Amino acid sequence: MSAPKSKAPVVPRPSASLIVVNERNEVLLVQRNLQATAFAGVTVFPGGNYDKSQDESFQMTAIRETFEESGLLIASPKGPGGRMPPDSVLDEARHTIHSQKLPFRTFLNEHGLKADTESLMPFTEWITPVGPPRRFHARFYVFFLPSASSAGFTSGNKQERLPKPDGGQEVIRARFLRPESAIAEFNAQKITFMPPQYYILHTLSSILVGDKNTMEQREKVRQLAYGKFGRMIINPRRMQGSEDSAGPGVLTYEGDETRGGSKGRLHRVLVVTAKGGITQKIELHRNFDIFTEIEEKAFQSQSKL
Repeated sequence: MSAPKSKAPVVPRPSASLIVVNERNEVLLVQRNLQATAFAGVTVFPGGNYDKSQDESFQMTAIRETFEESGLLIASPKGPGGRMPPDSVLDEARHTIHSQKLPFRTFLNEHGLKADTESLMPFTEWITPVGPPRRFHARFYVFFLPSASSAGFTSGNKQERLPKPDGGQEVIRARFLRPESAIAEFNAQKITFMPPQYYILHTLSSILVGDKNTMEQREKVRQLAYGKFGRMIINPRRMQGSEDSAGPGVLTYEGDETRGGSKGRLHRVLVVTAKGGITQKIELHRNFDIFTEIEEKAFQSQSKL
């Protein structure tokens, strides 16, 4: 009798997320609904699944989802003298688009707007490991306000304009936080992150120093985005044996000495997970310069969409 065939791994769904940085060096974060089907209660960058019926690019996905989840519209008038819609129109459109009663592209065309996709910079890709019932190939992009015209929510804690957490709404909170403040809240177990969000915020925290965004800081981020860092496709893998230990689990990334990197090279995180899969602690171990020492040969996509 032949052995039963193992189930094929779930194919990662293409998705996109946007890392919005305002002039105060704060990053836009949203908290998922506790009843959400994916990442319930987790604090993430706004984003969601690619929709081929209305997204001509992953950058458009990131912009559309950011508008739906936070009210921030990253778009510009097409012609001279054009204006952005008032908040009342944005609020109504946001709900209508989220409920799929109005295509995002139609909304933009009706108001003479063009999504500022060219202003989005690539900032790593992440593929969910094999095992979970839902897997994603997430493209992360970084965007600086106000490097292009935008409308809506651009600072502070914007709960009053968010839809109430009912009717299947995905987000219950949106706010701008400094990267180091967000990490401090995570370490105090006030909010929950997944490893990609922690990794990106940790990376930005060493660059976006101070409460005023500078040209030098933006240039450093651009160097990462359009260099080897921005092209990294990360496939986390649990280190063999760590899943059975009583201590933290270890997730390794491409470029680690166990994943194609040079001997002694570390590119991994220690993760402590509580009951229910809630991430309590993440500790990044990365002992190379991300500007000059990324070993690109170790990075290659292991998933075809």
